[in-house]
Amino acid sequence: MVRSHNDPPLPVTVIGGYLGAGKTTLVNHLLRNADGRRLAVLVNEFGSLPIDEDLIKARDDTMISIAGGCVCCSYGSDMMGALQDLSRLAPRPDHILLEASGVALPDAVAQSVGLLEACRLDATVVIADAETVQARAADTYLADTIIRQLQAADIIVLNKADLIGKPAETDLHLWLSQIANEARVLSTIQAAVTPEAVIDSADAAGNGIQGHHAARTGSGSAVTHHSASFKLTRPVDARDLAGRLAAPALGLVRAKGMVPDRDGTMRTLQVVGRRWQVLDSPDGYTGDGGFVCIRVETEVDREAVDQAIQQAASVIDSAAERSSGQQADQMA
Repeated sequence: MVRSHNDPPLPVTVIGGYLGAGKTTLVNHLLRNADGRRLAVLVNEFGSLPIDEDLIKARDDTMISIAGGCVCCSYGSDMMGALQDLSRLAPRPDHILLEASGVALPDAVAQSVGLLEACRLDATVVIADAETVQARAADTYLADTIIRQLQAADIIVLNKADLIGKPAETDLHLWLSQIANEARVLSTIQAAVTPEAVIDSADAAGNGIQGHHAARTGSGSAVTHHSASFKLTRPVDARDLAGRLAAPALGLVRAKGMVPDRDGTMRTLQVVGRRWQVLDSPDGYTGDGGFVCIRVETEVDREAVDQAIQQAASVIDSAAERSSGQQADQMA
């Protein structure tokens, strides 16, 4: 099947992190909690990321069929070709999880994804072991790789947080904020991060998930995410709004939706951690304006988000006032 130009680019989450941090555990957790999403997992070789046996339905030399319509493919030395092949599958996957090797630099992988018309980078997620990450980052031979991996992240999944205690976890969050101040840090147990935090799934019109949801670990602990929907009834400066939603003070992991821009044209707004994009809306979109915000552990600050919306709208008002003033001066 040849990709239609009407097909939107496939979102790709790049998953990085050093050996033993928990990439395998995270990927299997996401597969077990796909909730109807068709996920495609792309690995350098099958041996580097074993899929839990009870999830596997069939396998051949290049592809493993997984429960729920998911697949796992190996790419060897041709990552770009494998991504193209996945984009041509029928039915297409909903999302691609691209696992980078333990010594790979996720930002280089992410840049490669950005070169393909058939794919778009959704997020760069880096796994870190709470017990060992600081020691690894101080190691003479590993430090440069570990630091660069962390700095490339939109989201850092701080795995095995239960093994270090709350005071140490708080200190570790502070250290990570100094090393990688662009990333959102999510503490987890057994890599049981809520899928909505790392996979693009928010309703584009802001009509979807709302409230709080928990991702269960094997030990019964829960990592909770909170989401809230917002409607837009008037134009805003879409880029201004996206930048405000990505601000550290709001603590949002994700925001996504359709917003009426300065000229009334609908735009797609996407925020992942501190990174944001404003893109053209899908062809033929005629729905309402709105977006969904996701935050982990604590509830979305609705008042702060409403204020961001008002400020993004006031940018247009200010521009209109300046224009009106200039016209009055010219007439005078």
